Amino acid sequence: MAQWVRLCSLAEAPAVGQVMEAEVQGVGVCLANVGGELSALDNVCPHRQGPLGQGWVEGEMVVCPWHSWAFHAKTGVAEYPEGERVGSFAVRVEGQDVLVEIGR
Repeated sequence: MAQWVRLCSLAEAPAVGQVMEAEVQGVGVCLANVGGELSALDNVCPHRQGPLGQGWVEGEMVVCPWHSWAFHAKTGVAEYPEGERVGSFAVRVEGQDVLVEIGR
């Protein structure tokens, strides 16, 4: 069953154009700020298990720091290779807290 859990505070969230790593309930999350909107992806790149939260933002994509695979910040769909993707999490802000939906 899905549940909303606190990932971090707004003050801890990445600045526009940045990403960060976080963990909640044993789940690694890449939190990205694309154009002022927060998105959350699984933090593990399917290529070689690189940490997406140590990568960077290019346009609407989060780029893995290890081999530059790029994933859409909202959908997790890869730019290349076709058909690859990472999981995505719904994100919402309540007061000063950033919440993600875990367990969908």
